[in-house]
Amino acid sequence: MLTSTDFTGLFNERFFHNFLPIPALDNFRLGVGTPDFKLSNITNNTVIKLSDFRGKQPVLLAFTRIFTEKQYCPFCYPHIKALNENYEQFKNQGIEVLLITSTDKKQSQIIVQDLGLKMPLLSDPSCHTFRIYKTGQALGAPLPAQFVLDKDGRLIYRHLFSFIDHNATIENLLEKF
Repeated sequence: MLTSTDFTGLFNERFFHNFLPIPALDNFRLGVGTPDFKLSNITNNTVIKLSDFRGKQPVLLAFTRIFTEKQYCPFCYPHIKALNENYEQFKNQGIEVLLITSTDKKQSQIIVQDLGLKMPLLSDPSCHTFRIYKTGQALGAPLPAQFVLDKDGRLIYRHLFSFIDHNATIENLLEKF
């Protein structure tokens, strides 16, 4: 699925830093805490620190692959839409969904507006968080992944991208909580 024929802004520094394929690595053990991070929440213009949720509520970290504000990964676009459509269902169960993208602040603002995102969209244009979570990369952008954390920040489930199984289903993610 091609979301746009406008490739403006695609070939930037992030594209070239993420061009060579690096596979996702399964480095985190179940039952153990994951690395903390602090990122800009574009949806409501705040800063989110993962450790702020520890001891309070479970979190779904949904790393997504968006090239520019006009170019989405064909595997991630439907996943983003499904997460957004089911955001209230996650919230009703006390779960926070954090959607993490490598687009910059300006691109991310357009994405929030165009998709009508309800959930927090966290901008990580340096891809640092993608790298510490070892999601992998290929052809200009980090790869998608999902990490389910319990209310104490311990990993209870992870899904790393593969061409056979791109993203975890909403049903599978919800049942992990």
